[in-house]
Amino acid sequence: MNRFLVRLLFVCIICVSSSLVLVSCKVKGKVVTESKKEDSNSMTAERIVKNYYANKSDFKTLNIKSNVKYNDEKQSQNLTAEIKIKKDEQILVSIRFLGITMAKALITPASVSYYEKLNGTYFEGDFSTLSKWLGTDLDFKKVQNILIGQAMDDLTKAKYQDSLVGQEYRLEDLSKSNIKKYFFFGIDSFLLNKQEIAQTTENRKIEVLYSNYKKYNESSLPSDIAINAVQQKGKTEINLGYSSITVNEELNFPYSVPNGYKRILIK
Repeated sequence: MNRFLVRLLFVCIICVSSSLVLVSCKVKGKVVTESKKEDSNSMTAERIVKNYYANKSDFKTLNIKSNVKYNDEKQSQNLTAEIKIKKDEQILVSIRFLGITMAKALITPASVSYYEKLNGTYFEGDFSTLSKWLGTDLDFKKVQNILIGQAMDDLTKAKYQDSLVGQEYRLEDLSKSNIKKYFFFGIDSFLLNKQEIAQTTENRKIEVLYSNYKKYNESSLPSDIAINAVQQKGKTEINLGYSSITVNEELNFPYSVPNGYKRILIK
């Protein structure tokens, strides 16, 4: 249960499990399209990105209450989470079981901290340390974006091939690496429906699906997030159901490690 709670805490924050090793690639350049010009009904990658970023995501704070369903090869759990976000500054996540806070994490652009009750341990570090531990390149912006239905990457700084898949526009990252990235958008709304990262040679993949968008002060936010991680050891499924979202209220971010807890050192 202890390892489960710690892993779930980080999945709720960053949507990856500690055993899923994926490496993000930073590629700079202009957005390009590989579309067939003769198809008048197609939309270029550049226009898809432009329309996507035309959707507003303007808020000062968010207070999110969420139901959490967790399933892997060995166990299934139902918990609740409270996620407080002060845009671009800090995120506080509390994981509760039967109403009791079992784990809590506070992240800022400069630091990452968490503690969990069952084993009485805590961690204090930064994203460089955490990224090495989890095996994926992380920063505060990516964490925040995943939780609010935004693309992990800045889509204006990479090359993409666009295509129409069913009723969705798909952008495929054209970076030459072992990592494949895909972003799917609603054909009418241009809201993000799914983002997917796959390491095919290692048989690893994580996808984050967003649905049931609702408007809050003209900003569209998803109410349901489904996270599916696949690796050789098995599958992990996490569903976050945002039961309530409050926008732009004054929030407190109380966080302190209880006395007597043992610090975890990550090498």
